[in-house]
Amino acid sequence: MAILETLSLTRNFGKLTAVDSLCLAIQPEEIFGLLGPNGAGKTTTIKMLTTLLPPTSGDAVIAGFDLLKRPGDVRRVIGYVPQMLSADGTLTGYENLAIMGKLYDIPRRELKRRVDEALEFMGLADSADKLVRDYSGGMIRRLEVAQSMLHRPKILFLDEPTTGLDPVARQTVWRLIQQLRRDYGTTILLTTHLMEEADRLCSRVAIMHRSKVVSVGVPAELKAGLGTPGATLDDVFIHFTGDQIETGGNYRETSRSRRTARRVG
Repeated sequence: MAILETLSLTRNFGKLTAVDSLCLAIQPEEIFGLLGPNGAGKTTTIKMLTTLLPPTSGDAVIAGFDLLKRPGDVRRVIGYVPQMLSADGTLTGYENLAIMGKLYDIPRRELKRRVDEALEFMGLADSADKLVRDYSGGMIRRLEVAQSMLHRPKILFLDEPTTGLDPVARQTVWRLIQQLRRDYGTTILLTTHLMEEADRLCSRVAIMHRSKVVSVGVPAELKAGLGTPGATLDDVFIHFTGDQIETGGNYRETSRSRRTARRVG
């Protein structure tokens, strides 16, 4: 039985349809990738599923809770790491986690244990008392994942989790994502522009093009389906998105991406 299912989920902005009748079913403990050019509807989808943006029509069921009828329950069973920096650089790693724990209403007697466990799991125990502004980009990303996991969510949403990270930090985050699924049974939905990342992590991927999902499948099967020896997931992406391979986005998206890269890098 799917842990996340979207039912013709749609979002309009005036005359623009950003997400058009999205139908997906994600299984428990799956790492699922949502791929597509900027403007395809990936982030809008994530914002609807995390209750940050109401759908225009359609619905979703997340961990047994109806997205529209029980948004409070949905928020309690999900975690979300956005593209933009979400940790406070003027606080220590421990303080960031402690504040997040209070926002999640984690009992005080339980909070310290969970924060200590999270720091240890993320490899940040030795840096717990350092200001986050002195962390590397990879350390900040691990802290942000720790914040999102503190309340033990069933589903974790990661919106471009390795944006702005160097190859070493990126590999560390990849291992962390796999470990979260393996050790905690966390279901993960991530967006990414890195086809290598999707190929490495995801059991299945969906490719969005002009607000619609145009293909869903196992990466190996999608590559084989092209009938081209040595085909890569990049080739699959190009095949389904055609002239939309450009993923640079508009001026505002480019500016936002570069600000993020500077802040975490």
